[in-house]
Amino acid sequence: MAAELSPQLLSEKHRPTLDQALDAVRTRAYWSPHPEHPKAYGDGGAPGSLSAAEGKAAFDAVLHTRLDLGQPGTDGWTGGEVSPYGPELGVEYPHADLDVLLPAMRAGMAAWREAGPETRALVCLEILSRISARTHEFGHAVMHTSGQAFMMAFQAGGPHAQDRGLEAVTYAYEEQIRTPRTADWSKPQGKRDPLQLHKSFIAAGRGIALLIGCNTFPTWNGYPGLFASLATGNPVLVKPHPRAVLPLALTVQVARDVLSEAGFDPNLVCLAAERPGEGIAKTLAVRPEIRIIDYTGSTAFGDWLEANARQAQVYTEKAGVNTIVVDSTDDYRGMLANLAFSLSLYSGQMCTTPQNLLIPRDGITTDAGDKTYDEVAGDIAASVTGLLGDDARANALLGALVNPEVKARLEAAAGLGEIALASREVPNPEFPDAVVRTPLVVKLDGTKPDDGAAYLSECFGPVAFAVAVDSTADAVELLRRTIRDKGAMTVGAYTTSPDVERAVEDVCLEESAQLSLNLTGGVYVNQTAAFSDFHGSGGNPAANSALCDGAFVSNRFRMVEVRRQA
Repeated sequence: MAAELSPQLLSEKHRPTLDQALDAVRTRAYWSPHPEHPKAYGDGGAPGSLSAAEGKAAFDAVLHTRLDLGQPGTDGWTGGEVSPYGPELGVEYPHADLDVLLPAMRAGMAAWREAGPETRALVCLEILSRISARTHEFGHAVMHTSGQAFMMAFQAGGPHAQDRGLEAVTYAYEEQIRTPRTADWSKPQGKRDPLQLHKSFIAAGRGIALLIGCNTFPTWNGYPGLFASLATGNPVLVKPHPRAVLPLALTVQVARDVLSEAGFDPNLVCLAAERPGEGIAKTLAVRPEIRIIDYTGSTAFGDWLEANARQAQVYTEKAGVNTIVVDSTDDYRGMLANLAFSLSLYSGQMCTTPQNLLIPRDGITTDAGDKTYDEVAGDIAASVTGLLGDDARANALLGALVNPEVKARLEAAAGLGEIALASREVPNPEFPDAVVRTPLVVKLDGTKPDDGAAYLSECFGPVAFAVAVDSTADAVELLRRTIRDKGAMTVGAYTTSPDVERAVEDVCLEESAQLSLNLTGGVYVNQTAAFSDFHGSGGNPAANSALCDGAFVSNRFRMVEVRRQA
């Protein structure tokens, strides 16, 4: 039977998008094929896409059902997700016998390899296109597994995640076509006939890729690795976080449908949902069939993967201590507003949220006059309070705490020092069981070892430390030590001094950290744009890879050469 999605049809639908994406990663200009606004979907929006009401209905329809993916080796069913907003999702997922599933996943590799880089890329774009059409549905799935407020779940879990997936496909395609598919080689031999060979160069995947999903950003953090591996010829086994299965399970469902319609083995993408307490990530990570691992989560398990999954190429994003150096500003009000939003968004449950604000104890110069350390800390607290004073707005920005561990860290942090801003409970009328908390800001002393033990550890959640340092020079040196020893996904600085700007930039270049300077408008240190910004650097302890660059994709395949006598 002919494939429903022929290479010609896929090319007609998606080659223009791939070409635009290739141009975008070369120019680093703004571009996205995935609309951010909810009204861009459904009636009057993207053809075939679900409207807001249709997406909510589709999400509701999957609750309390069994999501049968038709995978081989299914030996039972598992589930148990509970929304951070309170309701039980009640979805059951297939549990796999790995000794059956893993060999089945490898069976389709040859045909997938022979399809070549362009067809693989176009199939991936069709998967992303179908996910995009269901963005409203995925938005609810991300909201009720991560605790993000709906608009953030819609955007970050939808178009922004899809952009990152497409970006990975784009880099994968470009790296694979760097070498020509064939070449005729001729070496002159003087009076003798030349030596002649016909050479073929095939991009061959390493083997099964394991994606270990995270709780907070299941699609945004999951799609880069998933699509980078699939586009480079590897089957992908998706192992979601037990609290955030649904968004990735729906992704697997879409991928399997598209692969089948395109004439490929749907088992190139499978789900590995686990039973409570089973901990299959460790089991899977060291199996010989697993040749690539993508992981986002705790430093402890990331370090374990890097040390023990020796048969696999391991890509990790772990914990870091994100830092802002506050030296001076010519827009004090804009700085405060920008910092307040950065600290508040998704209750600080982002790997890019700033944690440490390094402020000279003698104060800073601003366009509003000189400000003491205490005044800066107090004004940041007041700015957060003003931003989140209305409960409806607070709920829309904060979302819900993703798990009890975040709440416990928040409560413990209140005892670490003088409180500049206490965290308050925010009631959510729609979801009374949601745990919603505003940020806590604690004042610490950068010269005290006991305080250093607190601010030099990641405190994931709505916690920030206003750290008093003796001078800006000391802040820069503390920044260097923090990046080198603890890692950082993001660094920020506020200064009107070219010398200070250069000093901070030098630290970030030498220690390999992404830097944002003097952000006072609608761009925030904890947000990055696909096709233009790099998420992480891969050069400090917070992550060993960046989203997305050539290094993120190039080692997922090997170029295998076949030489024939001409």
